[in-house]
Amino acid sequence: MAQGSGGGEIAAKRGKLSSSGAGAAGEDRLSALPDDILVLILLGLGSTARAARTSVLSRRWRHLWAILPELRFYHSPDGHRIREVLGAPDPPPPLRWISVTAKDSGPDSLGAWLPEAARRLSGDLVYKIRVPRVDEEAEEEDQAGERGAVQLPCFENAAGIYLSLGFLGLALPFSGTFARLILLRLHRVRFHGPCELGHVVSSQSQRCPCLQKLSVRYSRGVDKLTIHSESLLRLNLWCLKGLRQLTVVAPALKELKLFRCFTENQPIADISTPQLVSLEWRDSYDPSSVQLGDLGQLQRLKTDLSLVYWEHGSRENHGILKLLQQFRFIHNHIINITLAYLQDIDNLPYSMEDLTVLPHTTFLIMEILNNGHGFGPSSFHMLRLCTDIRRLSLVLHTLRDLESSCQSGCNCEQPTNWNTEELSLNRVEEVEITGLKGADHEVVSVERLFSWAMVLKKMKMTFDKSVSKSQARELLQTLASFSKPETVVEFYMYHDADKESPYLLTPEDRIVTYH
Repeated sequence: MAQGSGGGEIAAKRGKLSSSGAGAAGEDRLSALPDDILVLILLGLGSTARAARTSVLSRRWRHLWAILPELRFYHSPDGHRIREVLGAPDPPPPLRWISVTAKDSGPDSLGAWLPEAARRLSGDLVYKIRVPRVDEEAEEEDQAGERGAVQLPCFENAAGIYLSLGFLGLALPFSGTFARLILLRLHRVRFHGPCELGHVVSSQSQRCPCLQKLSVRYSRGVDKLTIHSESLLRLNLWCLKGLRQLTVVAPALKELKLFRCFTENQPIADISTPQLVSLEWRDSYDPSSVQLGDLGQLQRLKTDLSLVYWEHGSRENHGILKLLQQFRFIHNHIINITLAYLQDIDNLPYSMEDLTVLPHTTFLIMEILNNGHGFGPSSFHMLRLCTDIRRLSLVLHTLRDLESSCQSGCNCEQPTNWNTEELSLNRVEEVEITGLKGADHEVVSVERLFSWAMVLKKMKMTFDKSVSKSQARELLQTLASFSKPETVVEFYMYHDADKESPYLLTPEDRIVTYH
């Protein structure tokens, strides 16, 4: 989110504070610093409560926290107390940031301070009710629905608004303009009232004339959503339970993400986004009721899960096949497909043969949720359909407790032709594999990839976070032996401390030397 400087407001207050605290300014060198410097020190404390507690230092500091350009409340106090803080300065300077994190909140507490925040905010508002554990979410949703709704005031000067309400009700303002709003994120919201979301964000109403990014996730109360926007660039709709109809007319839109919004209803959608570059349609799809319009600029397509072992012609896979056929004549874009294995596949047929064509692409991303099963046959089938790719990314997702669930003679070993038939990927120059754990079926698949990719220049392999350095050393000796002299092979693993930052294993780490 964008943040302004706020320096002008601080400077405007400097004279008043310096004169009133002139006697105190000589008490210590720190208090003698200019107001702008002291404000930076207070901002560094991380919360408004800590900044306010500095008033005990001297009279020079007593009211300085009240002109901070940013207010941050963690484990927030009562909403009436936040309102007092927002209304403390006279006259109050604009705020470039208001952040509130609450364990729980009702509409009365939240509604107590939102109007005052709307009056002062010239930057971004972030309000989060801490999300419960997944097993508590349904109960939390029911309880939140019983607490009523908060009325959202019109933030005329805000640049960004992010509300995560724990399924608390939200009533949108029926009038007023969000004149400078660029980003709107509404998560875990239960929409109430006569004013519809589409009316607020659409260009015809002129309520949000500058809106560029809209994200609505895990929310309720949206039956029909109609958006007509000249300014919108990114639209993210995620788990809108109960959605029946979606209309999007956005000539400048670059990115559209739709995830599990039509799970309860037949998908009905009319999408007109001629400048769209990235489409994630991870939802039900039916070409008879979904109109995607002209997507001639599309460069990236991500689909929903494709079940590798499932009934032929099933509704789950049928929509994905139809969606891929919609784009078979679009060239030079990225396809991201997720192949999913159920844990128990013994009595299920191999369904990948239903997929007979893929859009022409230069970069294929395959994410594999294998539940401990071997993925060689399915990956072979996918690669056989797109032999013109230049880059391949293979992302492996295996739950820790299912790493060894696959037994000898499992259905995932069928069909077996993938391990004997030849495949020429004579244009693939780069391959990246993420999430390697070293299972036998993974090692076999890597070996086959090296043999298929005849002109491979670079192979990058990143081990799963659970792999230790000793395990990585053993694996890389085996995996590196498959490479050709002209191929640069890099191995990455995660630091033990944070498990967030993969680093390149050096020759010393590897112990062995290879091309």
